[in-house]
Amino acid sequence: MQLLENMEHLYLSGNRLEYFPPVVLTLRKLKTLHLGGNYIDSCPSNISVLTSLTVLYFGGNRLREIPASIGTLENLENLGLCDNILETIPSTLGDLNWLETLSLHNNKLRTLPTDILNLRRLQQLSLRNNPLVHSFVHNMDLCPPSLKELTGRIVRQNMTPEMVEYIPTDIIEYLNSACQCVNPECKGVYFDARVEHVKFVDFCGKYRVPLMQFLCSARCSAGIPSVPYDTSSESEEEIEPIMRRVLLG
Repeated sequence: MQLLENMEHLYLSGNRLEYFPPVVLTLRKLKTLHLGGNYIDSCPSNISVLTSLTVLYFGGNRLREIPASIGTLENLENLGLCDNILETIPSTLGDLNWLETLSLHNNKLRTLPTDILNLRRLQQLSLRNNPLVHSFVHNMDLCPPSLKELTGRIVRQNMTPEMVEYIPTDIIEYLNSACQCVNPECKGVYFDARVEHVKFVDFCGKYRVPLMQFLCSARCSAGIPSVPYDTSSESEEEIEPIMRRVLLG
């Protein structure tokens, strides 16, 4: 095969390869390389010599790690690493400036490097069935609001400037610590008890990033305002809502 100097597309998926074929590294004009559905347990660090690659598919193997040198494949547009046993991926993936699709589902990933945010052309990022997703989504518990919390919400939502002089200073401080529900149709507030909800939003118009929203009730996570705005009322004091960016890990 090393005599096939002009080969650009090579499909070796669905075989019983137990290691990366060294001869592939001599095919310097390769643009597409499919090695999915084999028994390969490692990727050679000198894969960086295949600088013309635009598509690299390793899905359905036994990979435990990916070499940092993969970040030098500057023309890569599609990288498939799904269905392996990866626990981490190298931060150098953030150097793949032309990458549009990154498939990482069905692995054992618990964290992601923040360098992924550098992938401005990324359109598809698949993360399902990884521990980082399961723990992130399923470990969100709601603490029932206390009587103090419930009372504070009602007072804060209906408080007027005239009421301030009749309320003790320490209670005023507590009321002023209220956070606004991020549901744009809800005027509800919360203090300590809140519902954590993940919402996927467009990031730079390229791909979707999960954001952690803090809401005043479970109803708001379904899009139903717990305390709807009265459109006929005058504008009220604004309380800054809280939304925290979370990168699933």
